[in-house]
Amino acid sequence: SYTTDTKSREENKKTLENLCSLSVDITKIRRLKEWVLLQDVAYVKEIAGILQEMGADETTVANIIESCPEAILHTPAEINSQRALWQLVCQNEKRLIKLIEQFPESFFTTEYQQNQKANILFFQELGLKNNIITRFLTSAPNIFYNPVEKNKNVIETLQRNYLNLGGSEANMKIWILKLLSQNPFILLNTSTAIQENLEFLQKNDFTDQEVLQLLSKLKGFIFQLNSTTMQKSMLFSKNIFKCSDQELKQLVLKCPALLYYSVPVLEERLQGLLKEGISVAQIRETPVVLELTTQIVQYRIKKLSALGYDIKSGNLESLNGTKKDFEVTYGKIQSKKERPIFNPVAPLHIDD
Repeated sequence: SYTTDTKSREENKKTLENLCSLSVDITKIRRLKEWVLLQDVAYVKEIAGILQEMGADETTVANIIESCPEAILHTPAEINSQRALWQLVCQNEKRLIKLIEQFPESFFTTEYQQNQKANILFFQELGLKNNIITRFLTSAPNIFYNPVEKNKNVIETLQRNYLNLGGSEANMKIWILKLLSQNPFILLNTSTAIQENLEFLQKNDFTDQEVLQLLSKLKGFIFQLNSTTMQKSMLFSKNIFKCSDQELKQLVLKCPALLYYSVPVLEERLQGLLKEGISVAQIRETPVVLELTTQIVQYRIKKLSALGYDIKSGNLESLNGTKKDFEVTYGKIQSKKERPIFNPVAPLHIDD
């Protein structure tokens, strides 16, 4: 428990001296988290020593402390425990230092060490590879703060539903691991929320097979939604595309974004497409285009127009996909346009 009352306190001279000796930019810390410099006790030399022992050079140590100043308020024992914990999934200390430099706040959150350890062991038992668990530790650290029972409960709910929806026992493990690696944040949901969302889809006449298909396509994002927002998004799409319930269902299966994005997002993207002269009928034909932001759509239309490709009369498929997909499509259209119109093997008649 550190005090953040800065009015009546003075900066700790010893902390400042130790930071200066490590070439740490103190103005940066003052700007970011000045309260760290006011604490009576700081472990500057000790924390720097542990990082150096792991292979960090002076610049790396300075970078870590500048971007996460509260690192120096942890005891050496806490940091050594955290080091041992992260080494359960990342034995290479050189790689570990790189991760700490990139994600210092994830590493220096030490309040949940027991939960972190239990969850790491649980994920390993589940069959997740260490590099995936390491990725979770850095980019989704909150899932390790949950008690392990909570995470186990969510996984069990997913497994039970997967089997109830007709998924096979043989594929279940692969399905769960894929879902987790695509979106670890599903573990921040409650089992009840997961159950309710699946029931919502079933009430809307999606067959068990279709619900499974949606779960895989949505990469688990469906579990971060609620039935109210899904209902509103589906109603909005139904009105825009003037379609029956059955047709709407097919559109959602083609483009789960119609379920996932809120009405304001769908509205903004739709308006962006209409402004470019694209018709509602074209969008209905290729709804996946709504997964792209307005900026991306405008950029892609501009690039295709420069090649003389008229999107208004063409197919919207050429706009779709990832950046890489689009570049492939663009390249094909470009080479088609640049192809010579004469027959390259025909003899040329040249006057002498």
